[in-house]
Formats: sequence, structure tokens, C-alpha cells
Amino acid sequence: MTQQDDTDATGRVKNAVSNMLLPALLKALVATLNMTLHGRISEEAAETGGLIACFWHGSMANGWLLIQRLFPQKKITAVVSLSRDGEILAGTLSKLGFQLIRGSSSRGSQAVKKQMLDTITNHGIVAITPDGPRGPKHRFKYGTLRLASQNRIPLLFADIRCSRSWKLRSWDGFEIPAPFSRVTITLHSITIPLFTNEQELRDFEQKLSEKFAVA
Repeated sequence: MTQQDDTDATGRVKNAVSNMLLPALLKALVATLNMTLHGRISEEAAETGGLIACFWHGSMANGWLLIQRLFPQKKITAVVSLSRDGEILAGTLSKLGFQLIRGSSSRGSQAVKKQMLDTITNHGIVAITPDGPRGPKHRFKYGTLRLASQNRIPLLFADIRCSRSWKLRSWDGFEIPAPFSRVTITLHSITIPLFTNEQELRDFEQKLSEKFAVA
């Protein structure tokens, strides 16, 4: 067996262990949190779906289960990268009941956009981390905003703040909420305008990203 084979085998074992443990651990942690929700989803969106729900990559410990809680009658489709970390996340989300779209803005972007549009056209909810999978931190991807603009898709952004948490030294400042801590969630319904040129898109992205950036 080659060194590469050893590495691949170790990776598969780690993925298998993660897929067994992470869903249960995540559910157990979130169940302890004292969550307060501000803002609301329009009745039309709650009934018909057809939107993109998003939260920052560093807030995903709360974000994924939050989206399920907001749309309890819906099957949520998550966009997850093709990276090794994405494999672990995909396995976890699958165990939690999510449907998956695999890819990102840099890998398989056209196929990803088509699957997103097909899901939303059929009144589904697509959940994304708009600054993932590799950043920049707290910056919306142009592709997501362009897709929403061209197809008149509403965005629902969840601003998630924890009173006590551990932050990893990762590019996204990944946040693990402390058990029994307070979590404040503010929902923002965003209508993306039609852009007549690329500069309008870039200006809108900058203003939107700055509005929701977390220090």
C-alpha cells in the first residue's frame, strides 16, 4: 500500500467517524442554547419557499439547524464544497436530513447554479454560506447575487450572535457556541435589484457585505 493509499484510507475513516458523531453532537449542543429570534419570514415565503437562506461560514454551527427550524415543513437543500472538509460537512448534513448540492463558485459553478435555480423554481429552500468555502470572510460571492438578481430570487440572511463561544483561528473565525449560552438571531429579508452592469453588482456586494460583517 502506498503512502497515498494510507492517506486516503485515513481520510475515509475520519469521515466515517465524523458522520456518526457530528450530527448527534451538533443537535445536543444546539438543544442547550437559549435562542432569541428577531425579524420574521413573510407568510408567502414560509408557505411557498423559493428562496436562498444564508449565514456566514463561521456561524454554521448554529446556522444549518436554524434554517431547518425556520422551515420545518420543507426539505432544505444545502450547497457544500467538494473539498475534504466539504465531505465531512456533506455527510453530517445528509444525516441531519438535508439534500445536497456539491460544488462552489470555483468548482462546478455552472452546474451548482443550475441545481440551485431548479430547486428554487420548484419552491424549495437553498441554504448557503455566502462567504464559503474559502472566503474572503464576510463577503458575498458575486455568483450568488447575480443568480438572485437575474431570477428575482429573495435572500434571507440570518445574523447570528453568540454571548459565549470559542472561536477557531481559521480564515472564517469559526465559532463554537458554549453550551447553555444565549444566541441572538436577526433575520433580514433582502431583495436583490436588477443590475445593469458589473460595477453596480460589485458596489451592491460591498455595501451588503459591510452591513452584515461581524467584528
